[in-house]
Amino acid sequence: MTDQTTTAYDLITFGRIGVDLYPLQDGVGLEDVQTFGKYLGGSATNVAIAGARHGLLSAVITATGADPFGRYAHRELRRLGVDDRFVTTVADLKTPITFCEIFPPDDFPLYFYRDPIAPDLAITDADLDLDAIRDARIFWATVTGLSRDPSRSAHHVAWAARGRAPLTVLDLDYRPMFWSSPAEATAEVGRALEHVTVAVGNREECVIAVGETEPMRAADALLERGVELAIVKQGPRGVLAKTREETVEVPPYPVEVVNGLGAGDGFGGALCYGLLQGWPLQRLLRFANIAGAIVATRRECSTAMPTTAEVDDVLKELERVDS
Repeated sequence: MTDQTTTAYDLITFGRIGVDLYPLQDGVGLEDVQTFGKYLGGSATNVAIAGARHGLLSAVITATGADPFGRYAHRELRRLGVDDRFVTTVADLKTPITFCEIFPPDDFPLYFYRDPIAPDLAITDADLDLDAIRDARIFWATVTGLSRDPSRSAHHVAWAARGRAPLTVLDLDYRPMFWSSPAEATAEVGRALEHVTVAVGNREECVIAVGETEPMRAADALLERGVELAIVKQGPRGVLAKTREETVEVPPYPVEVVNGLGAGDGFGGALCYGLLQGWPLQRLLRFANIAGAIVATRRECSTAMPTTAEVDDVLKELERVDS
């Protein structure tokens, strides 16, 4: 990318963007849904939006098609406080759409329309502003971006420029439909772990990353790969975070789930905010956990991301009850 910027971002994410078409009826299959809501989506995009909701100067590296949904994505990013200067356009591809089904509390099938290849997987190293990536306080990438070239190679160019700087994060976000086999994903995640300092994933994603499902062993395996902070989301058991010096677990924050999709991205944006505040692990995990839970109480993903004040209000109420 020739248009270099001198802005130092708090957060740059790299990965998926698209349009979520989510049903406005619950408990029925897509064949019976009558109406849908349209929202901006994509994991890396949602994390950038979640960070912006906490006041972070955020940008996302991604790409859309040259179509109305692409124009919508640019407009919505700007409206939600995310810099769209690193969002390129691939003229011969279409902006992806994603459908889901909503069967609360824990069944939310996803249907991705990203063929023959999504624009965000067609990003090349020529599309990257390496100075911005190097200077960002947090650089967040997802495993999905490693599933195809040229995006896979572009990620490694970005990591080489960054040089395993602090707060280089890998979201283990494994989606089996994007990979030819689990073994291929494991190999690529293994290569990626050599370049990052923070890894975040759930138990199933840790199996792909390091072959471990038990949270403590998974965290240890991630640390053995050179990661400085390993975070393992345990569903109903809460969240585990481990460094070489400290281990912290926090319980879940119970809510009435409307749509569990996007909760992990809300967790991620809040995690970024807490990392930049230099919070202790206990406070960091509690804050991020509540942020993710709030998202799960809302239908959509991107516009469901809570503000800092919303999370703080829940924390204050919990402290009041505990006292």
